[in-house]
Order: sequence, then C-alpha cells, then structure tokens
Amino acid sequence: MSERGERPKDTTGSPAHAHGTEATETFLTHRNLLFTVAYEILSSAADAEDVLQETWLRWADVDLGAVRDQRAYLVRITTRQALKRLRTLGRRRESYVGPWLPEPLLTAPDVAEDVALADSVSTAMLLVLETLTPTERAVFVLREVFDLAYDEIAEAVGKSPAAVRQIAHRSRAHVAARRPRGGVSPDEARGALTAFQNAIETGDLQRLLDVLAPDVVLLSDGGGLRKAAPAPVVGADQVSRLLGKIGPAASLRQAQVNGQPALIVEAGGVIETVMTMRVEDGLITGLYAVRNPEKLSRMERETAVSR
Repeated sequence: MSERGERPKDTTGSPAHAHGTEATETFLTHRNLLFTVAYEILSSAADAEDVLQETWLRWADVDLGAVRDQRAYLVRITTRQALKRLRTLGRRRESYVGPWLPEPLLTAPDVAEDVALADSVSTAMLLVLETLTPTERAVFVLREVFDLAYDEIAEAVGKSPAAVRQIAHRSRAHVAARRPRGGVSPDEARGALTAFQNAIETGDLQRLLDVLAPDVVLLSDGGGLRKAAPAPVVGADQVSRLLGKIGPAASLRQAQVNGQPALIVEAGGVIETVMTMRVEDGLITGLYAVRNPEKLSRMERETAVSR
C-alpha cells in the first residue's frame, strides 16, 4: 500500500490481485460492524470513518494467510485505532465550549427493533460511556454490546484476559449505576415524540408541559459555533420556555437517530438542530439538542437527497 492509500496496479489473476480482492471483500463484509465499534467508542461518525480508513490501510498490508480469525483481527485493528483517537479527543473536549454531546447518527428503522443495539447507540447511553476511561469503554462495548470473548478483547486492548475480566466487571457496574432506567418500546417513544412535536408546532405551552417530566433536563451543544444554552436546563417550566423560542418558520420532521425517534429542526432548508430524547413512563425526562454545525454536516449530506 502506498502512503496515499492507493494499491499498485496488478495484473488480473496475480497473487497480489487475489490478495487485494480477498482483503477488500472481507473488509466490506465487516464494515458495518467495524463502524459501529468505532462509533460507540468515539461517539463521532466522522472520527469513526477516519478510524475505518486507518483500519483499511493496515488491513490491506496484512498477510491474510497468517490470520486465523479475520473478523477478530479487523476488530482488533479498529479498536486500537479508536482508542488512540479517543485519547486525543479527550484532551480536545477539555476545552469544549458548553455541554458536549455525541454526533447524531442516522440509523435504519430496523435498528430500533434490536433493543440492545438501539440502547447502546442512544445518546443517553453514549453519555454514560463518556464517564468511563478509554480502555473501560472499549472493553464494555466489545463485551456487552458485541459479546466478544475475553481473549479477543484482550488482544484488542493490549491487556491480559484476567485484567479484561476485571475491567469488564468494573465498567459493567459503573454503567449499571448510571444508565437510564428501563427503556420504552419504539411505539411509546414515537408517541411521546409526536406529542412533543405537535406542542411545539402549535405553540401550546400546556401540551408541552404535559409531555415533559417535571425534572426534565435539556442539554444543548452549540460548540461555540451556534447559540446554545451554556449549561444544562432543568425543569419543565424552564425547558418549555426555551423550546418556545423555536420560531414558526422552523420546519420539524421526525427521523430515526441513534436508534431512537428524533426531531430534525430546519430553517431555510438547513438543519439547525437534531434533538433526541429519553422517555420514561410516557414522559420526556431528557432532551439532547445538537446544534454544532460541525456535528450536523454528515446528517446534512445524508438527508439532502430527501429534501
């Protein structure tokens, strides 16, 4: 592989060509898995894509004949690259302006039907994972979400299987103490979202209060690039007043984001906010509004064809 990531031209049927074909097919077969691993470790689709590029560059130079389990080998490369990037990102987030939220990710409708996967990529869960150390986070994701064996995880994070077992136990307890209470069905979540959307579109403050939990918390991430609340907004009255400022010119539409029903707020044909939520007992207990345009650029591209 050249430094620019371009393979040299090969004659069809040559060993180099056969290697390239097998490497490409294997990588593409597992690409969705690798992306999800990287995204759950990094909470950023853009960074996950960069990690996949680094993974491919390394994978293309591997002697496939010496690889016993190609899937595990790819997961190992991806995890190591994601951990390396996560440690760099952690330093950048220390100087982040205002609340930090994960980059919203459009997800296919069938993701919501896979309760475990939908929960693992939800904004609420990703925020819990942010409280783990990088190694704890990787171990938790690989073990609890993807059910990898301890020896496979040990290879990926550079620890012994015994150490990985201890880390897995510690991270599992940490997450259990902080994760949101039992989730709701997709239908319940959509119902709460629709009621929330109708209340905002009609400007009906009482209908809005009826769908918000008394202690609801709103986090708004503008990254210093777009106006946002500089600190968490707590309480139905405070949150409803802030949401009431969404102008009548704004367009609200539902989408599947991070495995959950969400609202995309547009103005002038441009996405201004992507809002996911946490629903418990039929009420919205958490609202996560991403307004940082750098975190919305991918979604802007992916949704442009449908507008």
